[in-house]
Amino acid sequence: MLNFTLSPALKALRQQAREFALKELLPVAWEYDQRDELPLHILHKAYDAGLVNGDIPKEYGGKGYGILEGVIATEELAAVCPGLATSIFDNSLGMEPLILSDNEAAKQKYLTTITDDRKFFAFATSEPTMGSDVSSLRCLAEPDGDDYILNGTKFWITNGGIADYVSVFATIDPKQSHKGICAFVVETDWEGVTPGRHIPKLGQRPSNTAAINLKNVRVPKENMIAPPGEGFVLAMRTFARTRPSIGAFAVGAARSAMEFAIDYAKKRRAFGSKISNFQAIQFKIAEMYQKVETSRLLIWKAAWEADNGIDPTINASISKLYATEAAFEVVDQALQVLGGYGYTRFFPVEKLLRDTRLFRIYEGTSEVQRIILAGHAMGAYRPVMPPLDDLPIHNKNDFPDVDPETADDVWRCRICGYVHFGEEAPEECPYCFFPATAFNKIEKP
Repeated sequence: MLNFTLSPALKALRQQAREFALKELLPVAWEYDQRDELPLHILHKAYDAGLVNGDIPKEYGGKGYGILEGVIATEELAAVCPGLATSIFDNSLGMEPLILSDNEAAKQKYLTTITDDRKFFAFATSEPTMGSDVSSLRCLAEPDGDDYILNGTKFWITNGGIADYVSVFATIDPKQSHKGICAFVVETDWEGVTPGRHIPKLGQRPSNTAAINLKNVRVPKENMIAPPGEGFVLAMRTFARTRPSIGAFAVGAARSAMEFAIDYAKKRRAFGSKISNFQAIQFKIAEMYQKVETSRLLIWKAAWEADNGIDPTINASISKLYATEAAFEVVDQALQVLGGYGYTRFFPVEKLLRDTRLFRIYEGTSEVQRIILAGHAMGAYRPVMPPLDDLPIHNKNDFPDVDPETADDVWRCRICGYVHFGEEAPEECPYCFFPATAFNKIEKP
C-alpha cells in the first residue's frame, strides 16, 4: 500500500531546514546575489546546524540520511535562495562518488574528517570544452609507479574556490572515451592544484563556481575511487542519485514564486477588483500549483527508489527534467502576475527567474534527460499492449457475410490494419493493395 505521509522525523527535518532558511538565508540572499559573492559564514552555520553531510553513512560518523531526507531539506533551502542551497548541497554531490566506491580506506580517511571538521567537498567532471558529455573529458591521468599524474582543467565546479577535497574524473586516454575514465579524491592544497576566479553568472550568484586547474598533480593510488573503465559508470551512478536533488531545488524556487504571485494577486487591484478575482490569474495560479505538486511527487518517487536499492536512473531523469522545466514556467508566470514590479529588483521573482534557468543545464541538460528517456522508452521499456500487427480487433459490421466465430483464420494487414477472415490471406489487400505477404495471422478474440 502506498503511503505519501512523511514520518515525524522527516517532518522535523523539513521544519528545521525551513526555519534555518528563513532565519539565516533570507536576510542575506539578495545582498550576496548583488555582490556576486558566497557568504562562507552561512555555509558554516549550515554545517553547525547539521544541514550539511547528513548523508554520510553512520559507520563514518554521519547521520546516514537517504536521498529522500536530502530532497526534503533541499526544497526548503532553495525556496529562499537556490544559489545558497546549491553550495550547501554540494558536499553531498562531491562525496557521493566516494560513498559509492569500494575504496574503504579513502572512506575512512575523508568521510570521518568531513564529519569532524568544516571541510568542503566538490565534484568535478565538467571541463571548458565538455559538460553533459562525460565520455569526452580530456583531463589526463598518467600512471607513474603507484601514483597517477593529473593534468587538465575542470570547469563549472560548484564550491571550486573553497573546496578542501574534490572528486576528480579523468581519463588515461581520451581516445578510449568512457572506457578510459577513472576517478580520484584530490586534496586542493596539493602542489599543482589551483582554483580559478569565481565565474560571474546570470543567476545563482551567491554560489561559488570556479575552475580547478591541475598541473602535474601527483595523486596516490590509494586515492583512486574508480579505476580506468569504471569512472564513467561511477559518474552516472552519482547523477542517478543526485538528480532528484536538482529537481528539489527547482520545486523550492517554484513554490516560492507561486506564493509571491498569490500574495500579490490578493492585494493588487485593477479594473475595480483584486486581480485574484480574474479567471486569467486564477488559471495561472492553478497551473503553478499543479506543477509544483507534480514535480515534488516525481522527486520523492526517484528518491524513494534510490533509498530502497532500486535503480533510480529513469525516474531521476524524469523528475529532473519535469521539475526543472516546470519551475522555469512557474517562475515566469509568477513574474507575469506581478507585471512590471516582477521585473524589478525590488521584488524577489526576477532573482528566482535567473536562478531557476540553470537547473535545465547542470547535471545533465534537459536534452540529455530526453535522450536517456527516449532510449529507455524505445529500448528497455516493456509494453503491456501487443504489437499493432497482432492486435485481435475485429469489427463484425465490416464483414456481414462472415461469422468470425466459425471463420477458419483471421489475418491482419501489417500496412493498413485491414482484417480478413478466411483460410488464407487475400491475394491483395482491398484497402492498401499490398500483397498477401503483408498479412499476419492473428489469434481470434
